[in-house]
Amino acid sequence: MNATVKASPGELIQLLRVFNSIHPVVKGVEQFLQKNIYRCSLVKGKYLVRDGEVCDSIYFINKGLLRGFIREDEKEITTWFALENELVAAISTFAQGHPTREYIQAIEDCELLAMKITDMDRLYARYPSFNIVGRKVMELYYYLAENRAYITRLHDAEKKYELYLRYFSHFANRVQVTYVASFLGMSIETLSRVRAKKSLT
Repeated sequence: MNATVKASPGELIQLLRVFNSIHPVVKGVEQFLQKNIYRCSLVKGKYLVRDGEVCDSIYFINKGLLRGFIREDEKEITTWFALENELVAAISTFAQGHPTREYIQAIEDCELLAMKITDMDRLYARYPSFNIVGRKVMELYYYLAENRAYITRLHDAEKKYELYLRYFSHFANRVQVTYVASFLGMSIETLSRVRAKKSLT
């Protein structure tokens, strides 16, 4: 996706609010972001990045919902979801510069803010205090990834769904059942049975 239109100050308000909630953002960082962040949109069903591509940007979701998934043969395996006020990137590219092995797809119409990874590196170098924001964001996302990994390794379908609702309840009414089943590593029939049983308790 090519993001070529610079974001307006109004479009950056929520991003700055999120950053400031993590660690105070100095004026220079705010000015840097205003010069180097672009806005883009992604229609439901379209891809932000595909398997084999190099993702050269990191994205902030102002509006909408994305999912990450991989393909095994003809089967799609959903690995994560992200919605408003979250950052997304293809991690293999972001960390190592390698082509990604995943797909990132809009499952709602999305309004995004994008910044090149090279610009992010310049930001870290120019404003060392912003590295605190980066570290804390990575700590949070590592924690969420650990929760996802734990859930997918369980064998008990009811326990999986219980933990999904505990950790990811904010997705519950916005994600298709097929994607939730894929994320939890179970069939739609099994998920439907678990949900029906839970509704009776």
